Amino acid sequence: MKKVIYLIAFIGILIDQITKILISNFIVDVPIIPHFFSLTYVRNTGGAWGILNDNLWLLIIISVVALFVINKVIFEEKKLNKRLALSYGFLIGGIFGNLLDRLFRGYVVDFLNFQFPWYDFPVFNIADCLIVFGVIIMFIEVIWSTKKAK
Repeated sequence: MKKVIYLIAFIGILIDQITKILISNFIVDVPIIPHFFSLTYVRNTGGAWGILNDNLWLLIIISVVALFVINKVIFEEKKLNKRLALSYGFLIGGIFGNLLDRLFRGYVVDFLNFQFPWYDFPVFNIADCLIVFGVIIMFIEVIWSTKKAK
């Protein structure tokens, strides 16, 4: 099951990096659904919602520590199921994808831009999606396993 985690992570990293290369080289701002969704090239020097803006080394350290902790948990985990494998794979893929950007570009490439009439959502990327989905799946797994234990 551990090989599956790293395969999922590798595929996620590959998709993330390919999309970032394509966006970086070919897109500035392309409306897909006018006034709702566009592909918009953004250089993000912070974390989610711009937190820790211009703190490159702190964000790199946080990413490395997170990857270390997740891998430690994976190797100590006795009962890995499909949901946990998917969650860990998504988390590793997402964290590593953004870490690669920070290490080699000095910023993260974001490009998925949603605008709502009441809120202009921060621009994000595939790695961010992987991290969010990984956390959601892990949250669901914790709730299900807690219910089963009762």
